[in-house]
Amino acid sequence: MSEMRVSAKLSKVDKAAILLLSLGETDAAQVLRHLGPKEVQKVGVAMAQMRNVQREQVEQVMGEFVEIVGDQTSLGVGADSYIRKMLTQALGEDKANNLIDRILLGGNTSGLDSLKWMEPRAVADVIRYEHPQIQAIVVAYLDPDQAAEVLNHFEHKVRLEIVLRVSALNTVQPSALKELNLILEKQFAGNSNSTRTTMGGVKRAADIMNYLDSSVEGALMDAIRQVDDDLSGQIEDLMFVFDNLADVDDRGIQALLREVSSDVLVLALKGADDPVREKVFRNMSKRAAELLRDDLEARGPVRVSEVEGAQKEILTIARRMADSGEIALGGKGGEEMI
Repeated sequence: MSEMRVSAKLSKVDKAAILLLSLGETDAAQVLRHLGPKEVQKVGVAMAQMRNVQREQVEQVMGEFVEIVGDQTSLGVGADSYIRKMLTQALGEDKANNLIDRILLGGNTSGLDSLKWMEPRAVADVIRYEHPQIQAIVVAYLDPDQAAEVLNHFEHKVRLEIVLRVSALNTVQPSALKELNLILEKQFAGNSNSTRTTMGGVKRAADIMNYLDSSVEGALMDAIRQVDDDLSGQIEDLMFVFDNLADVDDRGIQALLREVSSDVLVLALKGADDPVREKVFRNMSKRAAELLRDDLEARGPVRVSEVEGAQKEILTIARRMADSGEIALGGKGGEEMI
């Protein structure tokens, strides 16, 4: 680990690292949420490498970022634990664990892990000419929202093949994962576990389908239904669709409505069933509900694509809030709340 010296000229990354180490875990996590994956990795590495940061350097950095510097800092004290908690808050447990391994433990970056930090189009280009089974393993390994964006860069026929294979996946042998890591990123050796890795399955396919554009999702589901009607039913049962908002508890609906603009809500409800509409009306003030009803009546005919787009936007917000624990969602096949 490098020791910081007063005379050493601090780079911008070093300054960012010192600032984040000086903040509380929650505030630092909020800052990290606004950085890209590569930026997070650079700052995280700099934070992990810092030891014995001198007060003069802290004051130098704080002088540039804030007007008042606290008298005490906890720099260098339990930095590893601090970084773990902060990255987990900022990125979620899965992404944070992958990054922590590289920053704190010096682990190698596997090809699969590196793909999680790439743009979806770049990921699609990497696997475009690979065997469909390899494509399916990669898509199943990615987070559902990123996986959906990757699928958007393939033709319909390829999307169908990948989703069918994702649905059929259960476990992958460690040797196969290691070989895939070597194929995807030869400069990294990749680590294989002694046990099989669980990935894919019908639930994973449903999660990915949730994030596809409505038109793409509809065409893909129709194609799956033609190939395997039972599988399409299983996927649909596990998906969270707009009509499922009627099953979200009142507190969750109220929290969701605070995040949705009135224009988007009106558009989305134009194509909603009565149970969803009534659920929304019941969780608004009487005056707000009346205004919303008036807006719905006053709004003329709208394109189906606009309604689907608005509903998709609300569902994206709902899933983000569910991921952060703000609300609880459950598809038609979701778990019951007790």
